[in-house]
Amino acid sequence: MSIGTIGFLGAGNVAMTITKGLLSASAVAADRIAVSAPSKRNLKLIEDLGARTTHSNRELLEMADTVFLAIKPNLAGAVLKEVAPFVNKNHLFISLAAGISIDYIEDILPDKSRVIRAMPNTPSIIMQGATVFACGTHVKEGDNRLIQSLFSRLGISLEGDESVIDAAMAVSGCGPAYAYVAIDALADGGVKMGLPRDIAIKLGAQTLLGSAKMVLAGEKHPSELKDDVCSPGGTTIDAIHELEKGGFRRCLIEAVEAACLKARKINENQLFSHKK
Repeated sequence: MSIGTIGFLGAGNVAMTITKGLLSASAVAADRIAVSAPSKRNLKLIEDLGARTTHSNRELLEMADTVFLAIKPNLAGAVLKEVAPFVNKNHLFISLAAGISIDYIEDILPDKSRVIRAMPNTPSIIMQGATVFACGTHVKEGDNRLIQSLFSRLGISLEGDESVIDAAMAVSGCGPAYAYVAIDALADGGVKMGLPRDIAIKLGAQTLLGSAKMVLAGEKHPSELKDDVCSPGGTTIDAIHELEKGGFRRCLIEAVEAACLKARKINENQLFSHKK
């Protein structure tokens, strides 16, 4: 089974991230990517990568076999209703819209449409991404392996039940923003104590990168790795104490919770407006 031509409904940051990642990974040729959007500016950026562009969503569906829904959640209903008359059994839909459930999409598209819901993240642009995806009721045998293979070119790719997608979005989809805040804060601390800004940023970023790779190596739990750095009576345990006093863990947990609950609220609102 082949991925065919890839189409993006939407030309924003998500479409740009996935397009650049796929091209960097040599996963697909530029002329096998098509994008539709009303914005001339966004389409020009995509055209500069060698992809085909159009202002017509109908034309996009005529060009593409695998169609990514890469738009803001509040536009999902309108765009799905617009393209529904042109969807056929050969189309595989992959929704990248936060908080939009498979049931909602399947209810708007023609009966037995093939739908997958996926949540990649921005490091996919440099092939260091993390994607979790879930399959709808009517996907064909091999559709999941096809998408697994595609997203694996952009980093790690994990298939799960749809019930975990919102939580996964809150961890890995939003997670790069948490990491950037952490790097920026580490750099601020370094500057406060005398480090030049550029050196502080590089040290903070490389430290998070190296630490993440040690976790992914899988030999030890993150708490064990943390303990390895904390010598009895040393400097690191004093620093950890300050993090605990400041509610570092609580803040991260509550950040994930807030993002997840927001995604669930988006879906509830979409379902409500769809059924009115």
